[in-house]
Amino acid sequence: MENQESGRLDGLFGESVLVDTKEETDKKCPCCGGIMDFDPAVGNLHCPYCDHIEEILKEGEVDASAEERDFLKAEKTGNCNWGVETKMVLCKACGGEMVYDALQIAGECPYCGSNQVMEAKGEDTLAPDGVCVFKIDAGEAVKKFKSWIKKRWFCPKAAKESAKPKEMKGLYLPYWTFDTNTETQYSAEYGIYRHKRNSKGETITVTDWYSCKGTYRETIDDQPVCGTARHGQELLNGLQPFHTADNKVYRPEYVAGFASERYSIGLKDAWETAKSLIKGRLERNIKRKIEKDHNANTVRSLRIKTSYTQIKYKYLLLPVWMAHFKYKDKLYQFMVNGQTGKVSGKIPVSPAKVAISVVGAVLLLVLMWWISNL
Repeated sequence: MENQESGRLDGLFGESVLVDTKEETDKKCPCCGGIMDFDPAVGNLHCPYCDHIEEILKEGEVDASAEERDFLKAEKTGNCNWGVETKMVLCKACGGEMVYDALQIAGECPYCGSNQVMEAKGEDTLAPDGVCVFKIDAGEAVKKFKSWIKKRWFCPKAAKESAKPKEMKGLYLPYWTFDTNTETQYSAEYGIYRHKRNSKGETITVTDWYSCKGTYRETIDDQPVCGTARHGQELLNGLQPFHTADNKVYRPEYVAGFASERYSIGLKDAWETAKSLIKGRLERNIKRKIEKDHNANTVRSLRIKTSYTQIKYKYLLLPVWMAHFKYKDKLYQFMVNGQTGKVSGKIPVSPAKVAISVVGAVLLLVLMWWISNL
């Protein structure tokens, strides 16, 4: 019967692999037998039925942070194209069978509510080094969202009053972080403004340009890169920064009760993305340095060449609350940073408020022009 069911699931979902759940999260509450989840309020496993709290760290164990690894020594650096690959989990609590896609490493049994935390390391993937645990619970995330949407000027009043998040879902997303020492050779032109009168007697501003070059060094600490393309990058960027230094060595108990994904964007491609982000940061900082060093007003034609040494990385799981609300039959997704409570999301826009803002801006420009010509 079991083989027949497995074959049926394979036919529906593509190739399925039977996987086992982690022993640490299969156990029930020792007091009442209820399902224990990780509780952000106490930082340990908590039974919602009898309030029993169980320490994750056993006596003598140290609450350590994830180890930084040498990028050049990494063995598995490629992307993972999971396609329609799935895995089947047999619930040890009720015997039910669930099918997860290959990216998931944690979920919940839909039949009995048991936690399903699977092996986080695949045959061709790395295991997480650490996890930044949830600091705020679902109730607090809802409060953060309501406070956030009230401050959105362009959002219609009716949407603000009716916005009620549906099914706040806690999810751990895969992120890479990179440390490196950078040394950048640069050349540029900096400009210094001066004022003079033209042939009509009007005061105008001209820019005198000067060439410069030099060396700039900066140490990069925990440059984050998302390890999945499933979720909107714009929304995820709006959640930054995460406190990635505040992490714990990965243990399955920390993700118990939450959905969790493993990465599909591999270490090699993540590093290329990180270099692009670091380049933008270096360019901004070098421009500021040039302006400060030469008392300049502006910088142009910046060219840089950067070398990277002592490259380290970590593979972390970061906490995100996800939900949506409905307004005029349209769904609007938003996310809440599970550490800081920062909100990022999409909102409906009031055409009337946009029009008022545009008209106000035009009137202000006209007023400024009129004053300047008095």
